[in-house]
Amino acid sequence: MKLHRLELAGFGPFRDRQVVDFDAFDGDGIFLISGRTGAGKSSVLDGVSFALYGNVPRYDGGDKRLRSDHCAPEDPTEAVLEFTVGGSRWRVTRSPEYERPKRRGDGTTTEQPRAELFERVDGAWIGRASRPRDVAEVLDQVLGLNLQQFQQVILLAQNKFSRFLLAKNDERQGLLRTLFGTRRYEDYARLFDDRRREVGQRLRERGVLAEALLTEAERTAQDGGVDSEPGTVPDDDLAARRAGLLTAVQRAQYRAETAVHERRAAEERALAAERDLARLTQVRTAQRARDAAAETLAALERRADEMTIERGLLDAAVAAETLRPSLDAHARAAAEETAARAAAEAAREAWLAAGEDVDADLAAVDDLLTGEIAHAESAAEAERVWDDAVRDLAAHGERITALEAEIHDAGRRLAEIPAARAQLELDIDTVDREIAASAGAGADRDAIQDRLEAARRAETLAQQAAVADAAHADALDAVQSAVAAVAHLLRRRVAERAGELASALVAGERCPVCGSSEHPHPAAVSDDPVTDDALAAAEATREGAVGREAAAAAAAREVHGAFVAARERSGGADVAQLESEQAAAEAAVAAASAAGRRRDDLRGRIEALRAREDEARAAHDDRSAALQEVRLRVSALTATADAARERVLAARGAHANVADRLRDLRARRESARALRGAVMAAESAAAVAATTAGDLAARVEASAFPSVDDVSAALRPAAETAARRTRVDTHDRELAVVRARLLELQLELAGTPDEPVDLAAAEAAVAATSAERSAAIAAESRTASARERLQDLAVRADEAYAGVESLAAHAAAVTRLADTLQGRAPNTRRMTLETFVLAAELEEIVVAANLRLAEMSAGRYSLHHSDSLAARGAASGLGIEVMDAFTGRLRPPQSLSGGETFLASLSLALGLAEVVTARAGGVRLDTLFVDEGFGSLDGETLELAMRVLDELRTGGRTVGVISHVEAMKEQLAAQLVVEATSAGPSVIRQP
Repeated sequence: MKLHRLELAGFGPFRDRQVVDFDAFDGDGIFLISGRTGAGKSSVLDGVSFALYGNVPRYDGGDKRLRSDHCAPEDPTEAVLEFTVGGSRWRVTRSPEYERPKRRGDGTTTEQPRAELFERVDGAWIGRASRPRDVAEVLDQVLGLNLQQFQQVILLAQNKFSRFLLAKNDERQGLLRTLFGTRRYEDYARLFDDRRREVGQRLRERGVLAEALLTEAERTAQDGGVDSEPGTVPDDDLAARRAGLLTAVQRAQYRAETAVHERRAAEERALAAERDLARLTQVRTAQRARDAAAETLAALERRADEMTIERGLLDAAVAAETLRPSLDAHARAAAEETAARAAAEAAREAWLAAGEDVDADLAAVDDLLTGEIAHAESAAEAERVWDDAVRDLAAHGERITALEAEIHDAGRRLAEIPAARAQLELDIDTVDREIAASAGAGADRDAIQDRLEAARRAETLAQQAAVADAAHADALDAVQSAVAAVAHLLRRRVAERAGELASALVAGERCPVCGSSEHPHPAAVSDDPVTDDALAAAEATREGAVGREAAAAAAAREVHGAFVAARERSGGADVAQLESEQAAAEAAVAAASAAGRRRDDLRGRIEALRAREDEARAAHDDRSAALQEVRLRVSALTATADAARERVLAARGAHANVADRLRDLRARRESARALRGAVMAAESAAAVAATTAGDLAARVEASAFPSVDDVSAALRPAAETAARRTRVDTHDRELAVVRARLLELQLELAGTPDEPVDLAAAEAAVAATSAERSAAIAAESRTASARERLQDLAVRADEAYAGVESLAAHAAAVTRLADTLQGRAPNTRRMTLETFVLAAELEEIVVAANLRLAEMSAGRYSLHHSDSLAARGAASGLGIEVMDAFTGRLRPPQSLSGGETFLASLSLALGLAEVVTARAGGVRLDTLFVDEGFGSLDGETLELAMRVLDELRTGGRTVGVISHVEAMKEQLAAQLVVEATSAGPSVIRQP
């Protein structure tokens, strides 16, 4: 962590804004914060602590009077700090809660605390949080240190300097855990403890399982009739019971092999019968196919005459198809000739109807009319110029009238503006006084809103807590029910064992349990025995209930914790009270907001008034210039209109205007062109029709058709011809196929009788052999299943008994390791795994600290890490002792004098900073502050301490020292001077 810039305003002894540029000391590496006693040297560090944590070390448990007593009511109080952590630059702004005089009336009011956090991204400050609580949450993740840890490793403040040196093991462990991120080792130890409980449970379950599996295997052997004589082997003779089980497995294997041989023989008999039936079925199928082929051939031969006719029609259509293009071309040409002659006649009638001469030379008429059209088009342009000039003259006349009116209106508006501006300025003064009276309403509203949200959250969480408690109670009931169910099944399983033993008793033989040869009241065999699956299902239900109970308990704890936190945030007030306060605060904010809007509106109206004045003055000038310009254009347009008028009147002739005469000339020319084109088209179409007629006659004469009509009659649509071709080809193909198939079947059936063969006897033989095969397969399946079941139970029982011994050894090893990691016996030091890791880190810290302490104490003192057993069962492994070279004995740090404690604490803090910074992923400590303590050192020791601090500049670290010792002022050139002015407030001077 590196500090860059600090700003303090209205904070402690500083009234005006003071700026500290820590980057300016990077070149020196070490600088002195000096000043007279009471000037405010420590307040610089108070500002750093307050900006980051909202708290000040020196005021723990006291009155947090952070606001400067020199502030006027309107002066702000805030601390702004820029710093870098992990490559990201941040800026935090924070203001405390303080009492200030009311802006109106007597008494004081509370200014609510405020905080804002920004991050530097691509050269711009991006907001990350805007409320004290949100800022604290983000900074907790960014900094990685709480306030107490910050005071022990970065900000070594007065009365807090020796805390790490003199701390107890658990307090020192909390700081080291945060700095080195070793909480995962605590998780590892907890995981091993969970593993210990799990292995112990498995060991207990494995013993019960082994006994149950062996019993189940013996019962299975009895059910299959392969067991030894019942009652001959005692229950406690495990070797004899396993030997009997092996004999039963061998008997089951023999029965399964016998069933396999019987099944194979039955399958061979069934296959022989099926082959005989298949042969006879094949002959019967061939006979039926032969008869069907003969019938199909007769039907196809009966259609031979019909197919001959179809072939003739198909051939004629194919021949006529070659003449279709010539026939279609002649038809199209004849139709085009008829249409062209009709169009020529219609054009001639239209020409005569217009009063034109039918014998006129149409080409000459076209040329004459084209010349007249060109002359008229020129005159039409002049007519448009005349019309535009007349229209523009009328528009300019209206424009002149409008401009004169606008000039008069602009003058009137300019005269009204001064009085309106004076009234608006008076209204703004009134609104400013209202805004000043309602300042601070927004902060009051935000604070109440935060408490109201917390109160509502507390009400919701209270209901959720009740639901969670009920769910937890239900889960506990479910666990008890599941545990009782498992116990009940186990008791039933034990009870059923008596029935199993009773079923094996033989009259006159001794009971394997009591030894009696009489059995007057044997236990009955259970109708509903407890199976392994039922027992496993009950145990699974129990484990699921236990897991749900743990989840319900965790959920209830979480809800209760959230409820307490929400209740604290609300200050204990209920929702109704806070809603009432919120309504009042909202009203005050609304009033302030309304006043602000009125002020903005009034200012906007003044600006609008200025704009209107500028607009009116500009309009007056613009309209005057425009009026002069329009009058000049009117004179020019009048001359243009007079010149165009004479030319247009001459070109109109008898028509109302030049455009009407132009339309008449164009219509006559188009009529002449249409008649001329229609006559030429009719002549061309007649020539084409004659040519196609001759070509068609020549092609018909060269074909097999007598005439054109015969060709037309032979032509058929393409779909009809394709269908006819398909019918003919299909018939020929089917006829050839059927004939070939009939010959093939006749050859296949040569030597067989013509009558159909009988399949009944063969089918009966197949049915009988299939039934024998099915029975053999079922018998084989039953014996194989019984053998596999018995083998599986025997293997599982042996594995279970073998696993009990190996699992017991494994459980002992896991238990020893888990207890050792948790600090239990046989761990004589009572050090957990995390403490062991932190002890190694502390050893390195002590080594690094001794490099400084040996020099500063002239070799007398050195720190030693102690892992000795703590008293009254406390955790061990993180102790620190001091070796005194004068006595050669270890002593506790509390026995050092004030100056010696300062040197040891400073050395330990510097060693801690070096080791933490060297760790990859750790908190990098680039800035370090030491607040006082040097005054307790003699001159020689002070010289040694200064030499050690001077060495810290390497690696880019910056150290700030607060002291009033004159010798330090002489040795440290880089200084930050805090001075108290004659008026009272202090100022910071940074040369």
